[in-house]
Amino acid sequence: MIGRTKERKQLDELLRSPNSELVAIIGRRRVGKTYLIREHYKKQIVFDFTGTQDATIQNQLKKFTVKLADYGTFSIAPKQPEDWAEAFGQLKTYLEKRRKTKHKRVVFFDELPWIDTHRSGFLNELAYWWNDWASKESLVVVICGSAASWMIHKVINNKGGLHNRVTTKIHLQAFTLSETRQYINQINPALSPYSILQIYMSIGGIPFYLNGLKKGESATQAIQRICFDKDGFLRTEFNNLYAALYDKPENHIAIIKALATKWKGLTRQEIIKHTKLSDGGGLTKVLDELETASFIMSILPFGKKKKDTLFRLVDEYSLFYLNFIENQRSGKRNIWIENSTKQKYITWKGYAFENICIKHSDAITKALGIQGIQTNISSYTAKQVQVDMLIDRADNVINLCEMKFYNDEIQLSKTDAKLLRRRKTLFRELCKTKKSIFVTLVTTYGLRQNQYSDELLDNVVTLDDLYELDAF
Repeated sequence: MIGRTKERKQLDELLRSPNSELVAIIGRRRVGKTYLIREHYKKQIVFDFTGTQDATIQNQLKKFTVKLADYGTFSIAPKQPEDWAEAFGQLKTYLEKRRKTKHKRVVFFDELPWIDTHRSGFLNELAYWWNDWASKESLVVVICGSAASWMIHKVINNKGGLHNRVTTKIHLQAFTLSETRQYINQINPALSPYSILQIYMSIGGIPFYLNGLKKGESATQAIQRICFDKDGFLRTEFNNLYAALYDKPENHIAIIKALATKWKGLTRQEIIKHTKLSDGGGLTKVLDELETASFIMSILPFGKKKKDTLFRLVDEYSLFYLNFIENQRSGKRNIWIENSTKQKYITWKGYAFENICIKHSDAITKALGIQGIQTNISSYTAKQVQVDMLIDRADNVINLCEMKFYNDEIQLSKTDAKLLRRRKTLFRELCKTKKSIFVTLVTTYGLRQNQYSDELLDNVVTLDDLYELDAF
């Protein structure tokens, strides 16, 4: 299994615990939640049930019965329960017969939001079953769902029978660049770190997406096939992605599309202006749900107040889809092989690289040797100057990060030097900071030094450094 080191350690600790454990796994669609549990606990799982989207209660109960019969050794097949109270009674009877095992038993409920349909009573009966019986047994009960906001509201922050009952919460994130390289190397080991970065900027570190790659393909060929060919599974994933996570995804998609138009991000009021959505709790809920699922990131600009918080779209696939896939004629042959050399994509790669750097800021602080110093990642925008990423440090230093995506070493020109010098001077004057200001270049292949770089640059961080971040 690639990565997931911290999560697997947590799962092992639960097996060693003398108590029953109730574990909530959250994370976006396709990120590998189910695979993690089934692979890591494959020897311990004694019951595993997955909800079906938009299924009736009776359909869910029928499938529950089939699963129970598959796992159990019943002389007479269990009858389909009338409701979830009866279903959990059957599960209790079955598990009581499985007490004499060499290891702790694991019960896994997957896609919980799909099981707990309107008026099904599932969540209430799960709470009763846990409180009345399962919490006293030697069990690890894992509950999982792609709708992270639902899981947090309905389970982790439950006000009823499950209040404070979750003993462990695991938020499974997408792969970092480092984990993505490890994963891709198992499929197509000939791809260079630069090519892997291009793939990452287009589809992100989602294991299910990466699994669509093939040996012997270049990055351009792979993106063409899975994103633009008629049968490319990512050509139509966008709407499926949000529909699977949210009951009414229209507002979520509206915000995502608005954020895709502004790389530096939008404030709450700017989002309202772009989307025509109403201000209030409903908007707050949607923004929280998108950030919880790691589609967007909130960044407080340097020296600003909370109302000036910027929301930035950081989901690689959504950004790529809205910029290049959405309006393309379906299945047009070699469309991406043509477009990948055009100026629009070249410009876009620069912005996409900035997002990668912001998300991998821990790798940058490590490369700078300041991982033990308290830092705050921020941005700064004024009429005269814009800094997409700065590192405000507790040791009286601010790093102004200049992020450049390039296919070779960078050499600063006289014009580059003038712009960097002016930006540093204006930032100090406008912010009135007394901290030391370091100019930090983050780029793919590093720097070809000359008189301008010697004068202006204090640090250089490369793609190799970004690949050092093991997990978010």
